[in-house]
Amino acid sequence: MDSEPIIALDYANVEDTEAFLNRFDSDTLNVKIGMELFYQQGPEIVYLVKNRGHSVFLDIKLHDIPTTVRKAMSGIAGLGVDMINVHAAGGSQMIEAAIEGLEKGTAAGHKRPLLLAVTQLTSTSEQSMQAEQGTSFTMKESVRHYAELAFKSGANGVVCSAQEAELIRGATDDSFLRVTPGIRLDYSSKDDQVRIATPSEAREMGSTHIVVGRPITQAADPAEIYSTIQSEWKG
Repeated sequence: MDSEPIIALDYANVEDTEAFLNRFDSDTLNVKIGMELFYQQGPEIVYLVKNRGHSVFLDIKLHDIPTTVRKAMSGIAGLGVDMINVHAAGGSQMIEAAIEGLEKGTAAGHKRPLLLAVTQLTSTSEQSMQAEQGTSFTMKESVRHYAELAFKSGANGVVCSAQEAELIRGATDDSFLRVTPGIRLDYSSKDDQVRIATPSEAREMGSTHIVVGRPITQAADPAEIYSTIQSEWKG
């Protein structure tokens, strides 16, 4: 998946998804299919989007025992997605099992999907993390810990906020992906996000990819807002 902004398809059905994609004419996009859309429409939505020529980040954050994740990833690899994720909190054995499943399920001659590990959700504040997860870590310490775990376990990158991207690059290497949701324009609503950044801030902070949902999908002219975000991201 290239470095163009990833658009989160915040829809629940095929009709709304197709209507949105039709706004972009023949453009080839990077898109994220999350739980809402995938759980209601199933694998067919992945096939539909891939058949239109778009790259797919399947954002369903697997977190289970290694055997279950291995088997699930083997099936997911067969869908032809470009990127998939797990929760880093599942541990090294689970991350390694996910990679094994992806390699097993990827057809000969095809590239296996990239594997990301979620560190801390961008809707989580440091205060809530410490109170509800029972940790004395700071947010940056927790994210760095999970990033190092994912890196050593063979993942291709992590999902993190832009605020931790540079820290993660220093703790891993330049090739380790730092995929950043919680992207907003200066005038956009924060919604339920806490640790947010603009596209230019994310670039300056060391993100390798950005994920943008509602600022684009809820815009009157999604293609125009996407172009604005794309320009700001590229600098």
